[in-house]
Amino acid sequence: MSASTPGFPTWVDLGTADLRDAQRFYTALFGWDVHYDGSYTTFLLNGRPVAGAGPLYDEGQPTAWSTYIATADADDVAARVAANGGKVLVAPFDVADQGRMAAFLDPGGAPFSVWQAYSMSGAALFDVPGALTWNELNTRDLAEARAFYGSVFGWAFRDSEMGGLPYLVAKLNETAICGLQPMPADLWPADVSPHWMVYFAVHDCDRTAAHAAALGGLVVYPPTSLPIGRYAVLEDPQGGMFAVLASNR
Repeated sequence: MSASTPGFPTWVDLGTADLRDAQRFYTALFGWDVHYDGSYTTFLLNGRPVAGAGPLYDEGQPTAWSTYIATADADDVAARVAANGGKVLVAPFDVADQGRMAAFLDPGGAPFSVWQAYSMSGAALFDVPGALTWNELNTRDLAEARAFYGSVFGWAFRDSEMGGLPYLVAKLNETAICGLQPMPADLWPADVSPHWMVYFAVHDCDRTAAHAAALGGLVVYPPTSLPIGRYAVLEDPQGGMFAVLASNR
C-alpha cells in the first residue's frame, strides 16, 4: 500500500500558535528542512515531505497535531461520517491542485481529517527516523470508535492489549495501519479530550526526549519500553503533543 491508499493514515500536520518557533523546534529535533510558501509549512526529510504546519485560525484553538486519512472521495467520507454519528467540522474543499480535504469529529469527539490526493499524495516517507511511524486514537468509548471507523473506512480490527488494557489494531488488507485504545477515567484526566496521537520514528527515544526538553519542550510521559520498542510522549513549546518511538523491529 502507498500513502494514498484509501483508509491509510497519509499525512499529519501541526496547527500552531507560533509557526516560526515550531519550525525552529522541529527542524532541530528531527533534522527536518522547511519549505514555506507564505502560508503553509511543509517539513522535508532528505528532500521529501513528511509533515506540515500552519497557523491557528480560530481564537482559543489549541496547538495540536492532526491526522489525515487517505480517501478516493472526500465527499463520500463526509456523508458516511454524518451517517455514522460523526460531525463534519469543515466540509470538503479543494486545496488548489494539491488535493481535497475535510475535517471531522468522530462520535467520541476526536478530531481527524481526510485527504483526497491530486498532485500531492501525502507523506513520502514512513517508518524511518524523522518520519511518521504510527497513529493512535485515544477514545473514551472503544466499541463506538470501532464501529464508526470500521463503517467509514472499512477497517478490520485485531483485538490485542497494551499495559493490561484492550487495544485494537486497525488493518487494511491484513496490513496494520493504526491503533485504537481506551482512556480509562482513573488514568486519563477528565479534561483531556479524545484525540489522535501521532508517533514519529527516532533512533534513540531517551536522547530525543532530552533534546526536546533542551529545545523548550516538555516530556509528558517519560521514555518507556514496550515489546515493539521504546517510546515517549512529548510536547512542543506551544503545547502540541506527539510521541516518538525507537522501534526494535
